[in-house]
Amino acid sequence: MADAWLTLARKEFHATILSGILTKSDKGVPSNADSGSAISVALANSICEQLGEAKVAQKLPGQTSGADFEEICAVYVRLCFKHLSHLRPGSFFITKGGGIAQFEQYAHLDELEAIAKSNREIATALGSDYLIKPDIVVGRRPEPDEVINAAEMLVDDESAKLSTLRASNHALSILHASISCKWTLRSDRAQNARSEGLNLVRNRKGRLPHIAVITGEPMPSRIASLALGTGDIDCVYHFALYELRKALVDQKREGTLDLVDAMVEGKRLRDISDLPLDLVT
Repeated sequence: MADAWLTLARKEFHATILSGILTKSDKGVPSNADSGSAISVALANSICEQLGEAKVAQKLPGQTSGADFEEICAVYVRLCFKHLSHLRPGSFFITKGGGIAQFEQYAHLDELEAIAKSNREIATALGSDYLIKPDIVVGRRPEPDEVINAAEMLVDDESAKLSTLRASNHALSILHASISCKWTLRSDRAQNARSEGLNLVRNRKGRLPHIAVITGEPMPSRIASLALGTGDIDCVYHFALYELRKALVDQKREGTLDLVDAMVEGKRLRDISDLPLDLVT
């Protein structure tokens, strides 16, 4: 029996990572491992071996590997959306980067920034936390009346005159999802993703977008620093959750395995293959 499309997409996602950012040093340390932690190296090696053969190469600089991971994730999400249009009809687009003020829920932030630039005291009071530029954004274009009325007459000039889905009311796209990509996690990177999520929640005017994080971090304790707790992000998606769990089982790390299972059962951690379906809910 042939593999399902999402299973094939997951394999292709991993193949792309293995062809680029997931490498091993001449000492056998995977590029997503913390070389100073024996546990991190062991887990990363097990994951790598399950995914395929990684080439031996010098580890890429952090900014380069981070940007490459963002691109790989963006391509994956974009491809998946094309296959899931029957579950979530609409005119969606997926791009890397860009400020959130281009979207309907956050358009007022441009005005806020202009005011801050003209007054130093106001700028000091406001700070700059609201100036969020997600790694990947999923947007939805507003629909013209002829599309909304395609099956039956749903709208006219007498109703639905404020809805953001209607192009005749608003020209700006709607932010459907904000995705942060973290190839590895350190405490500062985890907190950065959390603060972005909180500001997306606090500064919106309208519907809250999906707020997700994708990571290739092999250490469950570091994943937990981002995944545990609620309110700032929807969920953390691991690039190889099944392989990480098998590594923990094989290495008999029961305590850490319990932590991973707790995050999964608590709906705080999922596999990369879960992300596409979650995004269209």
